[in-house]
Amino acid sequence: MAVILSVSGSPSATSRTARLLRHLDDRLRLQGHEVVPLDVRTLPAEALLGADVRHPAIVAAAALFQRADGVVIGTPVYKAAYSGLLKSLLDLLPQFALADKTVLPLATGGTTAHVLAIDYALRPVLSSMGAGHVVPGWFTLDKDLTVADDGTLTVAPATAEALTQVTDRFSVALGGRTAALAPTG
Repeated sequence: MAVILSVSGSPSATSRTARLLRHLDDRLRLQGHEVVPLDVRTLPAEALLGADVRHPAIVAAAALFQRADGVVIGTPVYKAAYSGLLKSLLDLLPQFALADKTVLPLATGGTTAHVLAIDYALRPVLSSMGAGHVVPGWFTLDKDLTVADDGTLTVAPATAEALTQVTDRFSVALGGRTAALAPTG
């Protein structure tokens, strides 16, 4: 099956966005895909903010994108757009870092007023980076994601069903391509 890079653009260590991505990663693994998580917040701030494309961590992140068949991009929505942290990374990647990739955009936020952030803010950037196919994404309200004291994520039933459908469509769109990709630390 395919190698999927699962990218969290949340700056928070306790992010619902990242937890949601890891939840969806599990489903993709059950479908036979290899999933490599990348939390952008773990990359060095000085490299991201200083636009240091030669920093080893940025080079390693770019290599993850290059080797992946598909990319899941998850971000919280702030001020009707994707996170600045995610923007910092995307700006440092090669212009066509998503060439021939299947991409699933996901966003979380506190209000439905931000539901179009995927289509009007994130999708154009992904397309400009050469994404071969940007599948329909999904916006999840924060209220539909509950994190227990032990860190376990519970997704509201209607949202869980919608996310299952979106994730499965992404999986189907990936087809049977395969590649080798090792996680980096």
